[in-house]
This record gives sequence, C-alpha cells and structure tokens, in this order.
Amino acid sequence: MEGLEVMLKGLSVARRSRPKDPTYLLDVALQPGGLLAVSCSNFTICLHNKDSLHLMGEYRGHSGPVCGVTFAHASHDLLYSGSADGTVRTWDVRRPATDAAQMFKSDPSHSYCSFDLSCSDLLLCAGTEQVNDEDSFLVFWDPRKPGGELLGVYSESHSDDITQVCFHPRDKDRLASGSTDGLVNVFDLSRGAEEEALLATCNSDSSAGSVCWSGSRYTQLLCLSHDEGLHLWDLSQLDTEEPLTVFSTSDARSLAPLPDGAGVDYLVGGRWLEESQKLLVVGGRNSGELHLMECDDSGLHLLRSLKEGHSSTVRCFLWDAAEEALVTGGEDAQLLLWTPGGEELSAGKKESMKSASAVKLKSRPHKKHSYERMKKAT
Repeated sequence: MEGLEVMLKGLSVARRSRPKDPTYLLDVALQPGGLLAVSCSNFTICLHNKDSLHLMGEYRGHSGPVCGVTFAHASHDLLYSGSADGTVRTWDVRRPATDAAQMFKSDPSHSYCSFDLSCSDLLLCAGTEQVNDEDSFLVFWDPRKPGGELLGVYSESHSDDITQVCFHPRDKDRLASGSTDGLVNVFDLSRGAEEEALLATCNSDSSAGSVCWSGSRYTQLLCLSHDEGLHLWDLSQLDTEEPLTVFSTSDARSLAPLPDGAGVDYLVGGRWLEESQKLLVVGGRNSGELHLMECDDSGLHLLRSLKEGHSSTVRCFLWDAAEEALVTGGEDAQLLLWTPGGEELSAGKKESMKSASAVKLKSRPHKKHSYERMKKAT
C-alpha cells in the first residue's frame, strides 16, 4: 500500500474545465493519442485535450441520456457511445461535430443503459432497460460489419435494467453484466448459446451499479451497488470448493473513516491499477471532497483525500497510468485534472451548478430480490 500512497500523495488540481451549458458530467474515457471524451447529461459528448482540458469539439447526435463512452483499443480515432435513445454510435474523433460514422440498433423497444467494447474490438455489447415489466436483454454486434448488423441477444439472465456490461481487459470472450435485479453474471461468449455461456451468477443483494475487473490476472470482480454496497469476488475459485467472496458489505461508506471520524457519502467507482497491483476505489462527499481508497480482502483503507476541487457530487473518474494523473467529473459541471504537484493556472469560480442543470436525470427505485447467493454454473 505504501507505493500507492506515495503515488497519490502529491496529487493536486492542475487544470479545470466547464462546458458552456450547465450539465452533469457522467462518464469519461481516455484516448491514448491525447483526448478525453466526456458524456454529459444534456446528451452531448465533449472532446477535451487531456493535458490542457481545452474543448476540442463535441457531438450532439443522441436524443436520449448517454450511458457511457469508450475508445476502440486498436483504432484509437474511433469513439463509441451508448444511449437510452436505443442506439450505440461510432464517432471519428478526427472529425468533431460530424454525424456518427456508424450506428447500431436492435428492437425498437430497446433502450440502452450500458454498453462496452471487447478488448479485441471484435464484439460490441449493450444492456437494455427492462422491457414489458419482465425482460431485459444483452445485445451483440460485430462492429466490423457494415450497417451495424445484429449478431444476437441473451434474454434469460437478467429480469431488470442491465446497468453495466464490462468486457474482460484481456479475454475477448469474457463478459460481466450487472443489473438492478441484484445479479452480476459472468459469461464465456465462446460457448455460444446463453445457457452454456453463463459461467457464474453472483448476488449483490441489491441493485448493482458498477462492475470492474481486478486482480493480478483480472480474475476478481468488484461490484458497487446503488445503495453503496461493495462486493469483491474471486472467479478463479469457480472450479473449486472455496468461496467466491473475497469481501462483502451492504454499506461501505464508513469502512474507511475520514479524519473527522465520519465516512464518505457515496462511492464513485473502482479501477484496478496495473502498475501498483492495487484496487483503487473512489468515494466522495456531497460537498465535492474526494477520497481515494484501496480495497482488499479486509475492506477499504483510506489513502488520500482531495479537497479544493469539486463543489458537488462526483460522477466519474479515470486514472491515467502513463502520467500518474487523475481525471474527475461531476454534477458541478467541472472536469478536473489532478497531477503530481499540479498547480492550477486559473482557479476561477467553483460554484455548484447542480441546481441549474437543465436535465433531470432519470432514476429508478432500487429493487431488492431474494436470490441464491453464489450459484456456480457448469
């Protein structure tokens, strides 16, 4: 933990950027070539220079909330975005403010609330909202095929909104999905049909919010629930009699006490840091403070608190390993770059824009279901 603490110790705000219009910043992705893509609550996608945070362009093609953004792994100029408007779109970042280069759709009743691209760039998957009060779908396309040809769907594994789909960082056929039905499923897509592909079902006992692969060989899976639960599972134990659960709690907010003795108000997300072999979990307070924590088999441990940055809830973050820098975005409409020894050129005003947001984000009551705790599929 010492090495990670040293790496995070010197972080401070180096740059700050705000969009022209008041909006929440919901997700951020890093292009190795030097761009940041940020999805906003006004359905736009903004492109920023990753070092200066200067706005380089934007896309306005979606007509519903954008559920995420990600760059292709090989063709770095291709940016993917998914939306509740029932489309996943591909954008060429060399041509900002133009129409999508490609569009993927499925059934007209499908509204996407999650998506991801495989590490090989050969498979695109989106998770739908609940349809007809009982069904939800994992939808698959081959991005190389013209016209966004649909490959197929999985329809039996979830019964409510699929809030997260997350491909394995190294195995192109391994996929994890999380849902408000409380389940996190793991698939081996090379097995084909849904029933054969389902390797494991893990129960979060709540509404699963985000899923993250972790561990030295990415055999562990972190799940954060919408009511701040935290669950860490070791999938390398699937073929053994050992329990899958590494650590689990229904409320992680007070696990890493802050200097004032209280805990964080919410969890933003998690990320495995390959260079330090640690699992980083970011939490925050509603006032805008950020708290960086390590997660292991004993729970959460506070490493560093970041203040004087945001003034409202933080919604997204990413870690730039090459620069050892942190990027964060939130409901105050601010995009911040934190670097070692960073000195902000122009602090500006840090007022919250939460009350001025033009878009009221859709929210659903989080359902709790009674499922078997850890089912192992063969």
